[in-house]
Amino acid sequence: MNIGEIARRAGVSRSTVSYVLSGKRSVSEATRQRIQAVIDELDYRPNASARALKEGRTRTLGLVIPPASQRLTDMQLGFVASVVEAAARHDLDVLLSPSGGDHDRSFERIVTGRRVDGVVLMEIRLTDDRVTRLTRAGLPFVTIGRTAEPHGMSWIDIDYAGLIARCVHHLADLGHRQVALVNRSAELVAAGYGPSHRALAGFRAAAAERGLTGVEVCCGDDTAAGEACVEQLLATHPEVTAVATINEAALPGMQRALTGAGMSVPADFSVTGVAAQHWAEDFRPPLTAADVPMVEMGAEAVSLLLESIAERDAVPRHRLYSPPISLRSSTGPVPVR
Repeated sequence: MNIGEIARRAGVSRSTVSYVLSGKRSVSEATRQRIQAVIDELDYRPNASARALKEGRTRTLGLVIPPASQRLTDMQLGFVASVVEAAARHDLDVLLSPSGGDHDRSFERIVTGRRVDGVVLMEIRLTDDRVTRLTRAGLPFVTIGRTAEPHGMSWIDIDYAGLIARCVHHLADLGHRQVALVNRSAELVAAGYGPSHRALAGFRAAAAERGLTGVEVCCGDDTAAGEACVEQLLATHPEVTAVATINEAALPGMQRALTGAGMSVPADFSVTGVAAQHWAEDFRPPLTAADVPMVEMGAEAVSLLLESIAERDAVPRHRLYSPPISLRSSTGPVPVR
């Protein structure tokens, strides 16, 4: 079924049917209703490819994710799901593209191949060549995360510096004097991964303000790494009584290490940080944490991107999320040793 058949049955021209479908020109209400009746009768659905071609758009968004060789964390997967769901509500498809290492060709095809109308870019570094490339190409984009100098671009991000600082202040209020930051991997920190550096800055500032002794450790994004990290921390810094972390994927291993050392949370050791809500609630006991609003953030990223696509000269906008610290059961007064 095509527009020509609808026009014939409704007794109008093909262009009139097109105007009704696109809404680009006004049509009398009587004519519109007659055409709509035929459309309903035939159960007509416009061909998505033809509609996109006519609009000069692909009706597809690009979502640039970490390399496929790396196992995505739960938070990263949450952002992917939230972007895909938000795009679907606008009748848009999402093309996933890994970037980094051998996958840079995939990212370049996204930029040069006219395959997408705009891009959501994840896992931002303080200095990020992908941001520079997208800016130079003039392709609309929004980042989840931000560079060191994010002026002139639209972005959403989590206030890792502020949130980790609040976690440290919470621990200090409970009497803890020796605390540790369990960060992301050393490789990510070396690459300039934004959340790791901002969390570290917030940790250092809060520890200095409260006169605490701060220990900083890096940790891979998996259970085994979390277990090894905390085992090493307990062995080399037995004076530490609490940790704050942004590494939610390491939490099960951290818990295993504490249990293996015969430590009860929070009676012997306190744990807090920034994590997706279900990770926090699955910790035992439930984790005192800032819960990352992944669904809301993904939806806002898509909304900002659609604004940039519709109006290329729109003023860049951004939002820094700073969710409250949900007080659960994993933090308590400093133990008497």
